[in-house]
Amino acid sequence: MDEPLLRALTPTVISVLVRRGADFAAAEDAVQDALVEAVRGWPDDPPRDSKGWLITVAWRKFLDATRADNSRRHREVRVEDEPTPGPAEMVDDTLQLYFLCAHPSLTPASAVALTLRAVGGLTTRQIAQAYLVPEATMAQRISRAKRTVSGVRFNQPGDVATVLRVLYLVFNEGYSGDVDLAAEAIRLTRQLAARINHEEVAGLLALMLLHHARRPARTTPDGRLVPLAEQDRSLWNTHLIAEGVDVLQNALARDRLGEFQAQAAIAALHADAPTTTETDWPQIVEWYDELVRLTNSPVARLNRAVAVGEATGPQAGLAALAELDPTLPRHTAVAAYLHERDGDPATAARLYAEAAQSAPNLPEREHLTRQAARLNAQLRG
Repeated sequence: MDEPLLRALTPTVISVLVRRGADFAAAEDAVQDALVEAVRGWPDDPPRDSKGWLITVAWRKFLDATRADNSRRHREVRVEDEPTPGPAEMVDDTLQLYFLCAHPSLTPASAVALTLRAVGGLTTRQIAQAYLVPEATMAQRISRAKRTVSGVRFNQPGDVATVLRVLYLVFNEGYSGDVDLAAEAIRLTRQLAARINHEEVAGLLALMLLHHARRPARTTPDGRLVPLAEQDRSLWNTHLIAEGVDVLQNALARDRLGEFQAQAAIAALHADAPTTTETDWPQIVEWYDELVRLTNSPVARLNRAVAVGEATGPQAGLAALAELDPTLPRHTAVAAYLHERDGDPATAARLYAEAAQSAPNLPEREHLTRQAARLNAQLRG
């Protein structure tokens, strides 16, 4: 059984059923029933037109469910509307499915789960494992999301920015369970880029590729975080870097700058540098200025302070940091780093220890604790 093929066809088939009049929840259920039949029957008798077969069977499943449901007996669907088997329709409605799964009425968590289920073709179990929650919990989340978007009809283009934020959330989850969510996010973003000529879609794809290229060097075999300055750059995936730079350059050539393009430009400058000291920090600061102008994001301002510290000196970085809210996540960790760069190990050690207490995850907490211990050992010695 060609599981990748089924996953690739799932969003298209759901989209066709929705366009024909099925609500989202009913369409998704019908497609899942059709996939079960495919798993049972295709190994012995594979169809010549896989997409057409799935559309036909899923539509029949939908009609059967509609007839059996008395509460839907007034639905304007008739048996005679069933299309005859034949080549699949060439209309591609998958783009609308992206918009539907990222509908503004959904919470970010629900939008992510629904996107992975309907567009990504992952099972509820796989999604639950990836997010480290019980399968029943994830099933309820997906069911609520399907009910929320059932009946939604698009009479105007969807919001690309919302779709991109959902995909970015998926990418940032990384890897857990048997699903590599970073790789899945890249796959879905590639699929989106093939369907829509949008510079920010390309910008997000470039950003993902450039970040993913550095993944092998980010942690040690025992799971410890490796800061950018200490990473073995020979482990970086040069093919992904080259692809990411090419995608980014094509996006920037359209001269419609967006936040994902700006972030990707920063990632490209990091990827281009043989070492941290050879990084073009002044240009990175300029890109952060653009990013702040576009988003006014506190996180972008925080990262800009680090870049200013590298480009102009730690005192300048601390001055930029002083303009920000000290309760901002990772503010204390940045302050510790800049104080260490400024030759104040006692303050840096204290701040590293303080930052460790509020670290968002265990690897980061352990890394900050080790930094504090290293400086304290130097002070005692």
